[in-house]
Amino acid sequence: MARKKTIDPEKADEITIETLAKLAKGIHQSITRGRYPELISPVRSLQNVKEFRKRVGYLEIGEKIKTRTLSVNTVKTFAQTLKMMSLSKDLVETNDFATKRDAYYQSKNWGPAAFKDQPESDTVMDDIEAMVSRYGLGREHLRYIPDEHGGSVAGALKVHDKDLETGEPEVIDCTRFGSGAYSIPSWVEHLDFETDADFVLCIETAGMFQRLQSHKFWRKYNCILVSLGGVPSRACRRFVRRLSEQAKIPVYAFVDCDPYGVANIYRSLKVGSGNAAHVNHLFCVPQARFLGVTPKDIVDYKLPTHPLKDRDIKRANDALSNDPFFQAHPKWQNEIQRLLDMGVRAEQQALARWGLNYVIDEYLPAKLKKTGSFLP
Repeated sequence: MARKKTIDPEKADEITIETLAKLAKGIHQSITRGRYPELISPVRSLQNVKEFRKRVGYLEIGEKIKTRTLSVNTVKTFAQTLKMMSLSKDLVETNDFATKRDAYYQSKNWGPAAFKDQPESDTVMDDIEAMVSRYGLGREHLRYIPDEHGGSVAGALKVHDKDLETGEPEVIDCTRFGSGAYSIPSWVEHLDFETDADFVLCIETAGMFQRLQSHKFWRKYNCILVSLGGVPSRACRRFVRRLSEQAKIPVYAFVDCDPYGVANIYRSLKVGSGNAAHVNHLFCVPQARFLGVTPKDIVDYKLPTHPLKDRDIKRANDALSNDPFFQAHPKWQNEIQRLLDMGVRAEQQALARWGLNYVIDEYLPAKLKKTGSFLP
């Protein structure tokens, strides 16, 4: 079955309920016809990711599927799956949501189908998401949201939200948080954006974000600042994706120069991951470009460094050998190999060697004059 790439936000709830009903009806029909019902979902792993295609822009799920047939050994999982699908239907119909932890505790009312622990609950939730991903849906459409913080935003942006109980519109001005910032909610599908910003700058560390926000970097350069807080959450990636598409503005990533910053944080933002390839089309930001910090910056700016650790070396070699994104970009292969040859890593805060605000006064202005040279 062809996977839909986009879902009209106005029809998302309707499509979600129809999809859940279709899956449940298929199971019911199999049973009434004397067949063993099956649950079918794509295999979620890097081994089931297609060769990276630049025109697509994200890691795509492959054709391998996982089939779970009802049996004595799987009857409990079947029951748990159907109960969680039913809970999702109720959440959509009542315009409510549940965290992953909420869903786990809800199961305590399911008798023999109750989950023993949350990892068991999370696995079933992931399986359901994989099933509905074939119809262009993600976990958030099912109204299951994470407990994690979604990231922070400051700058030239107004977010059009609404009160989920009354439906009353609310407008959040991201220039008016003083020394603080707007927190991205766990569920962002209903948001709209108003901005005349020239670009979005995604920043790895909260400390660097706070410095740029406190000194109103966004005002001088007419941009939107987004704090990723390490590997960006699903909500953060979806927020940046929807914002950049609506506003039609570029996205630049400013992260540490180390294998984790490049191969985990930046790669996840831009093209997604292997384990989440079934929903990468919803959460990645293909138009993102890598501003820095680069291995060349370490040399040019004489940055203080730390030796690469064994896990850094392993992560870099794994990116070179196994990651479809880096294998498709010779420029990135050269940069990662150069970092390995140098044997060091550098943090974005290392720019403070030249002064606390050197990053604002010198580094970023120089970089933003050469956006065409940013790494893909």
